[in-house]
Amino acid sequence: MAVDPSGAALAALRAHAPDEPVVMLNLLRFAPDGRASYQEYSRRAAPFLQRYGGELLYAGDGRSPLVAEDGQAWDAVLLVRYPSRDAFHRMVTDPGYQEITALRSRALTEAVLQPTVPWTRRRGN
Repeated sequence: MAVDPSGAALAALRAHAPDEPVVMLNLLRFAPDGRASYQEYSRRAAPFLQRYGGELLYAGDGRSPLVAEDGQAWDAVLLVRYPSRDAFHRMVTDPGYQEITALRSRALTEAVLQPTVPWTRRRGN
């Protein structure tokens, strides 16, 4: 299963509205004993997040889902805001950041990294 963004996906993310702010939804499924590796990754990733203007909005453990198909439960959920799609791209392609991505890869058996943008209110709504 994929746990890290690929070059093609990163290029597509950056190609569409590169200056648009984005909130990344992270759904994480840990490998056995993967939490410790992910915590180390998070500690080492924090300076990169700060350098590129990212902000952790929420991090929490998943519990039994109320509505989900089999296999759709997640161990953890994170929401991370970036000032732009380009800022996210620059962070994940930073050579220093690349040096720590193995910690994340080892920690996870599966992940979803979903870019989101806020809904806008239409006139009259």
